[in-house]
Amino acid sequence: MTKQANRLKRVAVSAKAKTKTGFGRKGEIETPPYSSKIIKAGALLSDTKALFSAWDPKLSVSDNIHRIRHHNLLGKTSRSRAEDILAIFRQRYLTEETVARALAVLVKRQSNGNTLDRILYFHTARADLLLKDVVINFLVPQRAQGRMDIDVREVERILRKWVDEGKTSGAWGDYTVRRVTRGLLSTLRDFGVLLGAVNKRIAPVYLSVQAFSYIAFYLKQHQPSGAKLLDLVDWRLFFLPRDGVERFFLEAHQNGLLEYHVAGSVTRLTFPATTLEEYVNVITQ
Repeated sequence: MTKQANRLKRVAVSAKAKTKTGFGRKGEIETPPYSSKIIKAGALLSDTKALFSAWDPKLSVSDNIHRIRHHNLLGKTSRSRAEDILAIFRQRYLTEETVARALAVLVKRQSNGNTLDRILYFHTARADLLLKDVVINFLVPQRAQGRMDIDVREVERILRKWVDEGKTSGAWGDYTVRRVTRGLLSTLRDFGVLLGAVNKRIAPVYLSVQAFSYIAFYLKQHQPSGAKLLDLVDWRLFFLPRDGVERFFLEAHQNGLLEYHVAGSVTRLTFPATTLEEYVNVITQ
């Protein structure tokens, strides 16, 4: 099949996906999960740290955004660029006020760079399903096979497959697929998941016990079962198998960051704080 035929096929599939009626549990029309926002976004680590350095915990998310926009606290020369970045931050970090306040504490206390960057990566991947699925459905299996070098063409092939399946917001042509691929790989490099300026490869896994504990606390707020928590797909963002998660829980327990006890089929997991903001104070002491 020619490139032109492939392109027409993707357009047709995407159009079919858009006209198909699908409703979520609350009756909303479902939209394809993958967007191309990664082209404009990237890791944005310095901008994220600037945002939370200026964060006022006494104000709401909306009031903080208004203040940051009004005073140009991100230091952008273009208003449109500042709006693009703020929209990305809303998606990644600002849908839950507790997360915003906790991240502000982490940034202002100048916590370990690796710890902060891993936490920001975690929230970014949860907010961007395309980024998350590329890691879980491509990088994790590849690493398990011992293949550490990234073949850009293989990533592009996967993206085209998802376009054909109607999983993207619109029909992405070859140019968009290439740009999204570059954006994904650059973002993962900046977050420390990949290495290499040009030729990318999977980086050695490193997750501090403080970052692990933060993520565990956050996930337990959404999954109260300690036993089920060990098997959540989110841990695969850090290439952690179940026994790796268990080892981290034991290390965090030994460091006094949480209490983890297993007796037969019963798992008991407790934390020395009730809110995420309080818990950040624990892990940064």
